[in-house]
This record gives sequence, C-alpha cells and structure tokens, in this order.
Amino acid sequence: MECPHLSENVKILSSVQTATKDIVCAVCSSNQSPWMCLYCGSVHCGRYVNAHSLEHSKQSNHLICIECSSLAVFCYGCDEFVVNDTANECLARLRQTIKEAVPETTSSQENRRNLRPRSRKRCHSADGSTGSTENEKTYPRKRHTASSTYLKNVKREKKVVGLRNLGNTCFMNAVLQSLSNIEEFCLYFKQLPSLESVKGVGRSKVYQSRSIRELNDALMAEELRKIIINLTDNGATKSAISPESLFLVIWKVVPRFRGYQQQDAHEFLRYMLDRLHTELLHLLPESPYLLGHKGRSSIVTSVFGGTLQSEVRCLNCSIESKKHDPFLDLSLDIPEKCYQKKNRDTNDDPMPPCNILDCLTSFIQVEELAETELYYCNNCKSKQRSTKRFWIRRLPNVLCLHLKRF
Repeated sequence: MECPHLSENVKILSSVQTATKDIVCAVCSSNQSPWMCLYCGSVHCGRYVNAHSLEHSKQSNHLICIECSSLAVFCYGCDEFVVNDTANECLARLRQTIKEAVPETTSSQENRRNLRPRSRKRCHSADGSTGSTENEKTYPRKRHTASSTYLKNVKREKKVVGLRNLGNTCFMNAVLQSLSNIEEFCLYFKQLPSLESVKGVGRSKVYQSRSIRELNDALMAEELRKIIINLTDNGATKSAISPESLFLVIWKVVPRFRGYQQQDAHEFLRYMLDRLHTELLHLLPESPYLLGHKGRSSIVTSVFGGTLQSEVRCLNCSIESKKHDPFLDLSLDIPEKCYQKKNRDTNDDPMPPCNILDCLTSFIQVEELAETELYYCNNCKSKQRSTKRFWIRRLPNVLCLHLKRF
C-alpha cells in the first residue's frame, strides 16, 4: 500500500544541507540508527536504540522520517516503511542529497573498514581462488574451489557474534546464524564483490522503485553479503550486529514478513533462498560466481540443491514411471508409530523414541495411492491402482530437513 502522508510531511528538501550537519540524536546524542524527521529536520535515534524518533513523532505529529545510513523512509502514521515517492520524486532527491552530505557514523565506518578493503584487495578468479590481504594469513597459491580441501586447511578460531532482535525477529536471526556456520556458503559471500554497482543496480534504485515485486527493487543478496561477512569476521565486531538493513529489504520484497509478529523460520528460509537464487542469476548471468552448466546454478543450489526421484508402479502391469525433481529441502512426517495414541487395553509402555533416521525411512517407504488418486498408466491406457515411493537420487552438500510436527 502506498503511503498517503508524503505530500504533507516532506518539507525539508530546500534545507536538507543544514539539517545534515550534525547526525546524532537530539536527545541522547547517540549516532546509532539516526532518523531524520522530513518535516522539521530534527534527528533522533531509532526504536531499537532509545526510540526518541518515535517520541518526537508522537509529540509533534510529524509522521515521515528517513534513516540516515540505509536511506529507508518510515511513516509513523501508516506504521510501515514507505515504498512510493511523491509525484516530483522528493524522496529520491532527498536520498541523493543526504547520501552526499551525511558524514559516516561510527558504525558505518566500522562496516566500511571491515567490508570494503576485503573485497577490493582480494583477487577473484573463475576457479574461485582468492588472493590474501596483507593482514591475513597466506596460503599456498593453488587452484581450489570453495568445497575442496582448502576449507579443511583454513583453521581459524570461531568467535561468536550476536544478532540484535528487532522485535520478534528471532526467526530471521536463527536462519542467519545457521547460514553463517556453513563454510562453503560463507566463503562464497566473502569472495563476492559488492553488488550495489552491478549493471547499474545501486542503492538509489532500490528505494526509487514504485513496485515491491520488481527484481531491481531491492538487493537482498547485497545486504546478506554484508551480514555474513560481519558474522564471520572472527570477532572483529565486538558488539551485536543489527540486521536492520536486511530486514528492510525483506519487508520490501516479501510483504508477508512486514511487521514485528512471530514468523516461521523454515518459511522465511525458503523465501530468502528463492529470492537469493533469482537475484544472483539475474545480476551475474555470466559471472564466475555462478556455478554449474551455463550459469543455471547459484550458491543456493550448489549448497542446498539435491535431486528427488519419485517412482510410481502400476499394480496392474507393474510398469514403473520415474521422475526427477530438484529440491532445496525435504519435509518429513513423524512416523505414525511415534505419535498415535496407545490402546487403553495395552500396558503403560512408553512411546518408542523417534529420530531423524526414522523420519527418513518413513519418507522413502512404498505407499499405495488412494482410490481418489488413481494413476493413469500409459501402458494400460487407463487409470489404475498404483504405489509410489521417493528416493533421494542426489544428496545436496547441506541437507535441510523440515519436520512436520503438527
């Protein structure tokens, strides 16, 4: 939904240069998450610091503000991030002016120091090898891939870095922490250059688009790249990392995750991986950072992609039909023996334990299709009773399993 409050609340276009001289909260002087009121130009901290921007809006009824680092615009009247612009593109011009005028905050400088020199000094090649910066360990210069023995030889002390909860966002943080512990996945993003300037798709275009469905609307891959680098930077970041910029992008590209309600972590992972795969294929169609035949595979399918084989056997003629389908995860039922209620006449023996192997065994068992699911047999030329079973024809490097517990 487009914000109806823009025209009445964006007033500082002509005086934005003056307003950007001191980007710290007017109340607590914090430079973390600074939000500028687009009506009066005052700067206050975000709701995850001391929430002075929210207090300012309540007291003055100024509804629109802009985050000076990420350039995201929020409307307190709609309680939503703003995805549209005025007819004369005031927000686009404001973003450009603020981007040029605002000095980097301490957190921005730390991120730039951690991220950009690393991507500039590395030498990227089609085989996935990288050069080392002068501050890093050096290793023998030989050709290798992210999944080769190189990973086994790189032994670094793992230091834990936390993620700030932005308000019921533990589902997202759990997924990000899991992804940050997959070595091949992380190594890929450490080697990947910044995507902000790829094919002219920059941060300015992210926020100028009127549609939240277009691919160029936001770059989830770029924000995820920054998060992964920060999480795996061997403790260079001492304080917890705020995934706010990534969350803003997710709100734009996947509207169902807007707001601060609890969400399903598995559902979030699937949306994120699908979007990530699409972005990488679109932005890097002929890049060495795409894997596989003719660039049809990305790091997503390289790490999580497997092949499932389904077999349907006609019970009349015994002819089998086989089909192969790609998958990124498997949804497993809990075996019936592990949850069905015991007969009252039986003794009080406990339920048998259930483990992943039980669920996988149940997944590949032969089952007879119901009468409502009769299979059309090309040999018999009619619908027939049949059996069906699944096989995992090709295992992924990382097998993601979803347990259907309810």
